Amino acid sequence: MHDTPPPTQQEPLSHGLKQRHLTMLGLGGVIGAGLFVGSGAGIAVAGPAIVVSYLIAGALAMLVMRMLGEMSAAMPASGSFSVHAERALGRWAGFSVGWLYWFLLVVVLAVEATAAAQIAHGWVPAVDQWVWVLAFMVVFTVANLTAVKNFGEFEFWFAALKVTAIVVFLVLGLLAVLGLLPDTEPVGLTNLTGRGGFLPNGWSGVVSGVLTVVFAFGGLEVVTIAAAETADPARAVGRAVRSAVVRILFFYVGSMLVIVTVLPWTAQRAGLSPYVKVLDAIGVPSAGQIMNIVVFVALLSALNANLYGSSRMIFSLAERGEGPRGLLKVSGSGRGGVPRRAVLASVAFGFVSVLLNLEWPDSVFLYLLNAVGAVLLFVWGLIAASELRLRRRLEREAPEALSLRMWCFPWLTWLTLAALASVLVLMLTDDVARPQVLWSAGATGLVLLVALAREVRDRHRT
Repeated sequence: MHDTPPPTQQEPLSHGLKQRHLTMLGLGGVIGAGLFVGSGAGIAVAGPAIVVSYLIAGALAMLVMRMLGEMSAAMPASGSFSVHAERALGRWAGFSVGWLYWFLLVVVLAVEATAAAQIAHGWVPAVDQWVWVLAFMVVFTVANLTAVKNFGEFEFWFAALKVTAIVVFLVLGLLAVLGLLPDTEPVGLTNLTGRGGFLPNGWSGVVSGVLTVVFAFGGLEVVTIAAAETADPARAVGRAVRSAVVRILFFYVGSMLVIVTVLPWTAQRAGLSPYVKVLDAIGVPSAGQIMNIVVFVALLSALNANLYGSSRMIFSLAERGEGPRGLLKVSGSGRGGVPRRAVLASVAFGFVSVLLNLEWPDSVFLYLLNAVGAVLLFVWGLIAASELRLRRRLEREAPEALSLRMWCFPWLTWLTLAALASVLVLMLTDDVARPQVLWSAGATGLVLLVALAREVRDRHRT
């Protein structure tokens, strides 16, 4: 069961995604509210050294994506890392990582839908928040039910707007630093070296910053899931991974460098967008509303991507006998179509999550959110462990399939695993992050128990 399949293996899904869709999905997939708003919390704890925090977190994400890209280019599949984990470590691993990731996406989907609805309700108070949530869920469900190219087009234009917004922000910020904007003087390095220096809270502040921002890089994984629905999956995923990780690192680190150079780090607060503060400071009119629009688009983009990723993951689980077989129904004919039942199953749980978030945001839904808080790190860990096994197998059995290779194998893979373990340990020492690790560990343990029970049952049957 776990032999390496030929790289030409085809999925029974549509091949409606183009290279431009995948490239922009890779660029825009992780540019979301976590960057535009959540980065303020990181600056508040790390000061100007948040740039270093983003470099560390971004490098970790880049290494994970390189590993995932290597496996996905050699063995493209709609289940991506869940399929790789099964082939490398066994059914228990594929089952566990697949269901954990699906659970993560459908829970986070509720946060995005609710946050987007709050913004829309602020613009049109006459329309209740729940109506906006319903409208967003219906629109993106229909888009994902019709054809995969609709998902690709939505994401292409969403990502284009986000990337354009960051590029404009970087240009304006650089002009402000140089004093080339009207009524501005050159800023220099005063804000980087003053008010406690570059490391006002020491290296512990940098570490706290990493814990705050590392999850902002979650979402890149969807690129390798989507690659299976392109005409040439191996080539498409390789190009997308190569182009996305470095550019995203540039956007994140470049943005932070502009923010902490233009304004003192003490001006930032958790929950407030540092982008708005910078745009206000350099005299951009209606900066708050402009960023509200960008954040709104970012939230809808993430909602759309999470619905897509969750439906393909649960479809892949069903395809391998790790989920309900009824989810295998695919629309269309010929080369395949859309897994409509998988889309509906994912959006159904998403609706449940939204209702829990609207009714019990500080109790029931908070427990759900904590239960997926650290799941991304567990997923990344299994990606690294899978790459260790599959790389050696591919070198023996199909070396020609390794069109994209992990750097300095196996040393950087082991270093990545050690770094992920260190982040989890550091989260356990943090009062705010500790509940996420414990609840996520509980959820992971429960899924592992189910996976192992299935293995025991299957052994008794044979």
